Amino acid sequence: MSGTSTRLTPPAGAVRPVRHPDAPAPGELLGSHYEQCFGCGSEQPHGLHLRARAGEGVSVTAEFTVKPAHQGAPGLAHGGVLATAMDETLGALSWLLRLIAVTGRLETDYVLPVPVGTVLFLDAEVTAVHDRKIYCRATGRIGGSEGPVAVRAEALFIKVEVDHFIDNGRPEEIRAAMSDPDQVRRARAFEVNP
Repeated sequence: MSGTSTRLTPPAGAVRPVRHPDAPAPGELLGSHYEQCFGCGSEQPHGLHLRARAGEGVSVTAEFTVKPAHQGAPGLAHGGVLATAMDETLGALSWLLRLIAVTGRLETDYVLPVPVGTVLFLDAEVTAVHDRKIYCRATGRIGGSEGPVAVRAEALFIKVEVDHFIDNGRPEEIRAAMSDPDQVRRARAFEVNP
């Protein structure tokens, strides 16, 4: 990326990321962490319905189809929607580290316009870890996983505890998520950047 912020450059003490031994296997569909999530939730009628899969090492791949509800200019994806797709894909990397993290900073470069009806193919990887900070990057391509780059992003995620969501989320949604009888779904609601 051109002009990357120094805040997104890992410090000298940063280490290479290590995939958690209990991380989903390469190729495994990660699913939605929360059904109401605009990025990956299936219960959001205008959401992205982004589908992410575990990759090799500490990487994920994802895709979503740009729909008419995602427009900015006539017939083209809104830049904020593309940034959301990048953020959601980068957030899915937390599944491979088996920790809870939220976006601290996201820098996005828009390279090509993305027309409505296009499937955006995304790939993301963690590049370094330093204390609570997770440095990562992603690329979005059109026309296939080897197609031209339409959007790039670099991000800094910050490891947090579940209290971050409990203390700051709207009480009704927190209670609903915490009272879900499905133990796995209840835990997943707080696992990845919402």
